[in-house]
Amino acid sequence: MGQMKGKASIEFEHPPVIISAGSVVGKKEGEGPLGSLFDEIELDDMFGMDNWEQAESTMQKKTADLVIEKGGIRKGDLRYLFAGDLLGQLIATSFGTVDLEIPLFGLYGACSTMGEALGLGAMAVNAGYADQVMSMASSHFATAEKQFRFPLAYGNQRPPSATWTVTGCGAVVLAGNRKDGMARIAGITTGRMVDMGAKDSMNMGAAMAPAAFHTIEQNLEDFQVNETWYDKIITGDLGEVGRTILLEFMKNKGRDLSQLHMDCGMEIYDKEQQDTHAGGSGCGCSAVTLCSYILPKVQDGTWKRVLFVPTGALLSSVSFNEGQSIPGIAHAVVIEHIDS
Repeated sequence: MGQMKGKASIEFEHPPVIISAGSVVGKKEGEGPLGSLFDEIELDDMFGMDNWEQAESTMQKKTADLVIEKGGIRKGDLRYLFAGDLLGQLIATSFGTVDLEIPLFGLYGACSTMGEALGLGAMAVNAGYADQVMSMASSHFATAEKQFRFPLAYGNQRPPSATWTVTGCGAVVLAGNRKDGMARIAGITTGRMVDMGAKDSMNMGAAMAPAAFHTIEQNLEDFQVNETWYDKIITGDLGEVGRTILLEFMKNKGRDLSQLHMDCGMEIYDKEQQDTHAGGSGCGCSAVTLCSYILPKVQDGTWKRVLFVPTGALLSSVSFNEGQSIPGIAHAVVIEHIDS
């Protein structure tokens, strides 16, 4: 009972340690500002497969194998796999991870899935239900466009508020009873759905910003700290539009996040050179940015404590076509430097 904090948070008694992290991305992501930090850049967005969905599955398998190898472990050492993607029935995950033969919790939190996977994985390790688990999330530009928007050949114009779905997969291995590693997960705040009535699928930032605001506020309230407790507060893929809304919401609460806040969707692409409009999005956006950019900065002590807040828009092709609004959700993970 003592580990529960406030209404929606947990402060782990035995903080799980991230012992390895891996990222695999597509060509466009490799050409962006973080390109030199990714483990693998695949120049063929089809990943040698016959269709886009198989390509994303192959990307997941590559990433899982990579993070296992980097951690110096065997796949048989992993008790559970917490993973998900953006596709209906999680087909990228189910087909991509079947050969791993690891017990699977398939997750859907839209673009917040990496936060959900980290939170559930950390809970399992902290509670003693698993020694080691993997948390993973992926997205692919072509599979997402095909499912949620238009066929790629349609060539529709994208408004300035639109984001570009990241082709990428990120994964980490969490372990208990370790004093070494890249970073530790000190706690989590599980977000709730927030629906402000947004209906524009080309403006995901506006749909997700209220949920990010709610989860960040809940985290600060539950842990009884203010925003300066963190070196960085990092959202998943709000992009320029969502960031503006979030900062305004926080300002109205008397909090200045202008210097503390970072958004993965705004880090992964060069807006001027890559024509990605408001930034990047997708499950893979926050996942690969975490694994390639955020965790190394926590590991080397540049950032002692960050709040990682992947954000998701909970729409489907069915709900959108029926004219329903787009609820948002955000899950927060407290990631800390491990003192030697």
